[in-house]
Amino acid sequence: MEKELTPLDCLLPSGTLRICLIILNQPLDKDYLHILWRKALLRACADGAANHLYNITAGECGSFLPDYISGDFDSITAEVKAFYADKGCKLIETANQDLTDFTKCLAIMVEEIQNRKLQGSHRLGVNTGLEGDWCSLIPVGGPCQTITTGLKWNLTAVSQGLTPEDKDNEVLQFGKLVSTSNTYEPVEPGHPKNPVTVITDQPLLWSMGIHKNGD
Repeated sequence: MEKELTPLDCLLPSGTLRICLIILNQPLDKDYLHILWRKALLRACADGAANHLYNITAGECGSFLPDYISGDFDSITAEVKAFYADKGCKLIETANQDLTDFTKCLAIMVEEIQNRKLQGSHRLGVNTGLEGDWCSLIPVGGPCQTITTGLKWNLTAVSQGLTPEDKDNEVLQFGKLVSTSNTYEPVEPGHPKNPVTVITDQPLLWSMGIHKNGD
């Protein structure tokens, strides 16, 4: 069954989409953080991201406690680590140097979300007005047989009647094909973007750019 999502609905004050939030080790936008935090069912920090969360929520840190912090803990400061440990946040040390802190944090997140139906057909609405120019599809954990519509560079058109089981579908796999620099299907000025559809036989990570205040 096709599931319809509007990924950036979570950034709209009136949006109702519930999310899982992973904060990475980079400066945070306070306005977006507050909106996303309220809508998150599960919240995590990847190592040094906890420093940014701690600093940007100064004076109200106790109201912004992540469910877990993971990484090799070479970036998080001793003060921040002690604060979140004292508050009961789960600290998960992941020492594997072959993976990034984000990848390790994401793997834990996937484990935490039990019985989530990620496989199948998804329809993504991309007309909130917050969408940036770029988007990407990244395989999570292994090769993915994938077909899409609504992108400038689609992966095996759905119009051909293919399904994820067809051997001629595009295979997303690190070291072979990864759709990291895609964008949306061009439309006439003033017309809404076409929805993006994704059919996959394995979990995929969808990423997309956003713009704020007309930037």
